[in-house]
Amino acid sequence: MPVAPHSVSLFDSRPFFEKALTHGIEHGLIGQDKLDAIRADAPKGMVQIARYFGTEYLRPELELARDRIVNLVSLHLAHSTEGDLHRAAELLRDHSFLSRSKAGSDMLKALITMPQTTHFGMNERSGFRDEHIPLLAKWSLKTLTEYQMELASRSRAAAVVDAAIWMAGQMGMDVEELEEAGKDAEAVIRTALLARACKRSSLPDWVTFEKMILALRKRYLAKPGKLPLIVPADLPSEWTELVESIRDSVWADSVKWLESDLSVRKLFDQTPAFMGRYFWLEDAILEVDQFDKNVSKAWAKATGGNDDESSLLTLFLCMAAGSPAKTVLTEKAASTLVKKIRKSGLQPTLPLQFIEANAPAEHLEDYASLWNNFIEESSATLASDHDYTFNDAVALLRRECNISR
Repeated sequence: MPVAPHSVSLFDSRPFFEKALTHGIEHGLIGQDKLDAIRADAPKGMVQIARYFGTEYLRPELELARDRIVNLVSLHLAHSTEGDLHRAAELLRDHSFLSRSKAGSDMLKALITMPQTTHFGMNERSGFRDEHIPLLAKWSLKTLTEYQMELASRSRAAAVVDAAIWMAGQMGMDVEELEEAGKDAEAVIRTALLARACKRSSLPDWVTFEKMILALRKRYLAKPGKLPLIVPADLPSEWTELVESIRDSVWADSVKWLESDLSVRKLFDQTPAFMGRYFWLEDAILEVDQFDKNVSKAWAKATGGNDDESSLLTLFLCMAAGSPAKTVLTEKAASTLVKKIRKSGLQPTLPLQFIEANAPAEHLEDYASLWNNFIEESSATLASDHDYTFNDAVALLRRECNISR
């Protein structure tokens, strides 16, 4: 069988500037006057670049400057014309060599000052500064492919940041507040979409965020279909596809958190898969107030407003015995409690866990000491096998706990 001939393609490793210049000469776009102008401008530009990045008095610095100026012009021509040699030659014809070098430098400066990440706390918006010069020195020798890959990455980050700023602005929060909060832009967009679904007009603090999630759980847990996450109709079109993709990520998340048994705090603030994915305003005072209210509610319900030592010890002993929590017992109930303790034993840590989770902070240590002292002094009597009629144990409870006659 005949063997098909191999096709051979030539690899042209010349800088794009050289290719465009050659193309312009061959096609009559660039004449001798333009060539003379380039020959005059190039040495001036090399000296300027060598001085900018170091010194113009060392030959290695000048040789590096030559590579830089050719690469800067090449980057600008190749990127702005999408590799079209004819259009690149026209740019060389219509503009000076030094202006194309500056255009390449401006491209790189703009790239360097674009956000590398969507995190508000890790981006600067103050433009190109002297401390960026070493970065510019590195990028001035990068290839077009490296530049375009970095540009694509940073362009997406910039778009996410800008979309988050726009959506936050619709809810009364400006960019300075976002930067101070120092959270991820995608998290801001996710929460803004959830807030809109909950008919809210502002971004939430933690207490409000928790209420939003609980309300969505209650409403949509048993209801099939997606959460009603609507991309704003007036969102600038250049961000629509981006925000829609972030909305898809919220839908994917919701499948997990709608059905989760974990508390909202445990899930969104302590689970690695969700940490940092959503945004809420930090308000320490409000959170403490809310925590105190929840604690006070649980403590008040259990104690019935009784904070005397006898009532509290009765409550703690019932908890340790695994009996219904009460702050007062009849003598018969006290005997039944002792009988249960003799049969099943005590779990002294249960009252301590309840105290730690629910007791008012200013009394927490006192209540824990009250219980520890009581159980240390009383456990032998409560568990004694010699007290067949429970008389000693019940007498102990009459003395230490709240027993009604």
